[in-house]
Amino acid sequence: MAVMSDEPASPPRGSYAKGVARRQEILDRAIEVFARRGSDRTSLRAIAEEVGVTHAALRHYFGSLEELLVAVYRESERRGRIPEHDDPEVTPIELMRGWTESNREVQGLVQLYSTLVATALEEGHPAAREFATERFSHNRAELAERVRRNQRSGRIRADVDALAVAALVIAASDGLQTQWLLDPDAPQDAALALLELLLAAPGDTSG
Repeated sequence: MAVMSDEPASPPRGSYAKGVARRQEILDRAIEVFARRGSDRTSLRAIAEEVGVTHAALRHYFGSLEELLVAVYRESERRGRIPEHDDPEVTPIELMRGWTESNREVQGLVQLYSTLVATALEEGHPAAREFATERFSHNRAELAERVRRNQRSGRIRADVDALAVAALVIAASDGLQTQWLLDPDAPQDAALALLELLLAAPGDTSG
């Protein structure tokens, strides 16, 4: 008598590869949809219609709207649509200026990020909460290290805590981009210039 196993049978290799390719194809289309229209008035069924797949297919590959939003943002970031800066000596404020300029071209993705952070604060949204918590923790650590380098080179005042500066920069970045989404005339540049002045080391004129 054959012994039955509780382990599910592995799918054929070709079937698995096709599934991965299909998921990526759907994700590619979803990224374009969100970049164009943001995440307002969104349901999984409405996104499926815009992407050009069935609601069942979208649920099969992403499980829920929340998981799809996280996947879209992470893939957009991986592709460089959400900018990073390779120069370790650039200050956090200079990074924010670059983000501000780039965000004007990807407003839908900025709105998507804000939606994910807001969703993370609600009960019953583990994917969004994990995304936001990990992202804030990672960004604080990276920005704090950047601040320490800037302090050693005399670009940021030495009497401030690097981790606190990192948290403040993230708060300013998210807050300013939310104001911009609501009112394009919000004084982002002036606010960044003021924050830069407050963090500058005495005698630094590089900004």
